Amino acid sequence: MATIYCVEDDDGIRELITCALKTGGYEVSSFAEAKSFEEGLRRKIPSLILLDIMLPGKDGLKILSELKAGMYADIPVIMLTARSTELDKVNGLEAGADDYITKPFNPVEVIARVRSQLRRYMQLGGGCPKKEDGY
Repeated sequence: MATIYCVEDDDGIRELITCALKTGGYEVSSFAEAKSFEEGLRRKIPSLILLDIMLPGKDGLKILSELKAGMYADIPVIMLTARSTELDKVNGLEAGADDYITKPFNPVEVIARVRSQLRRYMQLGGGCPKKEDGY
């Protein structure tokens, strides 16, 4: 079963995403800010990350750039954010996001995009990095 990490500071949205993904058959861990997310990464490496941009402490684009520059670079990341201008989308994708969804969103579409990214990742030979691989 794929594990999805959801990093979203809004309690209601985080709960909606978590519920939808669990209904879709995924294991989900959710985080309200960067610090708890980074602690979660040290415990378990997810199959995919849903990441908001506007977060307390450290914004999602900073988190994304750190992920893509380090040992978590191969984990697919879908931005899920209220930042919806064309420039915002381009900046997110250029920073390394694999997909970009704007709020408000349809939970069914989120699940479809998660499935698509996981399918693509697995077709490319991806899999969760392992501790013995230096992760």
